Amino acid sequence: QVQLVESGGGLVQVGDSLRLSCAASGRTFSNYAMGWFRQAPGKEREFVAAVNLSGSRTTYTDSVKGRFTISRDNGKNTLYLQMNSLKPEDTAIYYCAAALVWSTTLLMSRSTSYNSWGQGTQVTVSS
Repeated sequence: QVQLVESGGGLVQVGDSLRLSCAASGRTFSNYAMGWFRQAPGKEREFVAAVNLSGSRTTYTDSVKGRFTISRDNGKNTLYLQMNSLKPEDTAIYYCAAALVWSTTLLMSRSTSYNSWGQGTQVTVSS
């Protein structure tokens, strides 16, 4: 069992940057693969990025490649999502999630692979 709390969201303009954080507590953070998902009103939950236990392997959805960077600091029990060149279509509630193990990049892009979820943080990009 791990508890996750997201922070860092807000209202920004097109082209701005934000850095989201996900603080973990409970069981050992370094034992979990981690992911970021997002969901806009009326839309399906969408995979954004994932990182393995050590931080050496990452995967991204095509729409954020080159703009977003997922990383983790196991010493601080914290997951990050650096978001650059933000677009209106990035507007959503962003959730971090934890999985017990890394399987394949395909499976880690599916929400059913994750065991624990945070409460979400709102990101709004104004045009």
